Amino acid sequence: MKYMKLVTNTILVCLFVFIGMKNGISQKKPNYWDDIQAIKQYDKIYAPPKDPILFTGSSSFRLWHNMSDMFRGYKVLNRGIGGAVISDIDRYVEDIIVPYHPKQIVLYIGENDIVTASSGDSIFIAFQQLYQHIRAVLPEVPIVYVSIKPSPSREKYLPIAERVNSLISNFLKLERQIVYVDIYSPMLDKNGRTRPELFGTDMLHMNADGYRLWYKRIKPLLVKN
Repeated sequence: MKYMKLVTNTILVCLFVFIGMKNGISQKKPNYWDDIQAIKQYDKIYAPPKDPILFTGSSSFRLWHNMSDMFRGYKVLNRGIGGAVISDIDRYVEDIIVPYHPKQIVLYIGENDIVTASSGDSIFIAFQQLYQHIRAVLPEVPIVYVSIKPSPSREKYLPIAERVNSLISNFLKLERQIVYVDIYSPMLDKNGRTRPELFGTDMLHMNADGYRLWYKRIKPLLVKN
């Protein structure tokens, strides 16, 4: 009996050690690691278009479900990641940007950063790191950067968003092959308030009207096929 109890206890200890090791390994996974692997598996099943206009960034792109229909005549590829911050996209440049050999990159990233960042300046520094990373591997690919939008649910963070937009806009004026798209101003009313009619019920993600506004601002900047 004592022997069986000892064996049982030993097995339990080993099991807990194994579970702990497994959890430790899983905890070491970077954010969105599983999402990236899912994208790679999807690409193996459904081959992405060659030399696309690549849209990447956070959920405002990820949830643009009719993007291909709206940009009819353009070879667009949506590789947004819901919830991503700038450092996440920076981490996966070689996974969700480089392999597609994009003829153009459209970026929407930075809005999720305003919730936790200490200042707009720190977000700007993170953006510069992402931009320099992309330029190191794709030095001549034209880029469109879409400004942070004024989401009603994040109204208290709008001063930070405005600061980031200003810093990035001024920085990009001195850079080649990249343009800044202001979608912040058009998404405010004449009194400078947010426009809930452009958003879904969560007041964070856009409805069809919001995406139509984005489409009108982005389309003239896309390269022709």
